[in-house]
Formats: sequence, C-alpha cells, structure tokens
Amino acid sequence: MLIAVLIVLALIVAVAVAMVAAYNRLIALKGQTDNAWKQIDVQLKRRHDLIPNLINAVKGAMQFEKETLQAVISARNAAVTAAAGASPANAGTVASAEGALTAALTKFMAIVEAYPDLKATGNISQLQEELASTENKVAFARQAYNDTATEYNVAQKQFPTVLVAGIAGASPAQLWEITEEADRAVPAVDLSLNQ
Repeated sequence: MLIAVLIVLALIVAVAVAMVAAYNRLIALKGQTDNAWKQIDVQLKRRHDLIPNLINAVKGAMQFEKETLQAVISARNAAVTAAAGASPANAGTVASAEGALTAALTKFMAIVEAYPDLKATGNISQLQEELASTENKVAFARQAYNDTATEYNVAQKQFPTVLVAGIAGASPAQLWEITEEADRAVPAVDLSLNQ
C-alpha cells in the first residue's frame, strides 16, 4: 500500500514538474518573441530617422521630382504611425505600411541613381549607404522575429505545453509576412549582351 501511494505521489510530482517546465518555456518564448519584435522596432526607428535626412539632402536638387519626394514622406509618416504602439499582434499592419515605404524608397533611390550630380554628393552617398545598411538590419530583425514567433507558436500546440497555454495567457504571434504582391515578384534579370 505504501509503495502504491509513493508511486502515485511520484507521478503527481512528475506531472507538476512537467507542467511548470512547460509554463516557464512558454513564458520564456513569449519574452523572446517580444524582444525580437522590439529589435524590429529599433531598426525601423533608425530607418524612419534616416529618411528625412536623405530627403533634405536631395530636396534642393530634385525640385522637379516633388511627387516622388512627397510619396516617400507620406509613406514614411504612415509607417511611423503604424509602428507607434505596434506589437506582434498587429504585425500585418506594420508590415503593410513598411512595404509601401520600401516601394516609395525604391523608386526614390532609382531616381537618385539617375542623377550623377546627386550621386557624387558625399552626404547623399553616405546616407544611401546608411539606409542600405539599415534595410539589411531590418531584414535580419524580421527574420529573427519570425523564427522566434514560429517557435513560440509551435510550442503552444505541442504536448504538454498545450495544457498550460491558456494559463500562461499564450496566444499565437502574428508573423511578419510580405503583404504586397509586387514584393513577391521575382525581378527579371537579363544578362544578355544584346543591347
């Protein structure tokens, strides 16, 4: 009889330990997901801060391209608004605004490339390099966030974690996804020498 009681107690303790471990794992993954989101936020802030400097540097030389400049400014403002108070729960809204900003910046950079006088300006070249570096950091931060959020989402569905997901207040984190079809398109590359 005593052995049966000890076995039952051992099983209860083992189940309790497993549940506590699962709960703690979910809480840790939630923290990692939130941290990864904040890393995106930091890089987007840097991106948003660089854009006005770049715009001001080329504004005088590009008076005839006001429409493009205005599109970049509007897209930046929309992205800043979307990023304010953003969380993993509304990643889609932020991703959409950032996609529009990326499209406006791509057009802007193409126009800057078309003007050798602008490209020759050291300040503009430096700002372009900083923006390109920041774009890479944003991409890496997005990838890290998606990896962490995926791990968190999968953990919520695994046994025994699924048993404590509700107690831990776990809800699936929204992944950062491409929202613009143009961003999904594969660029056409023509390496032929036929001009």
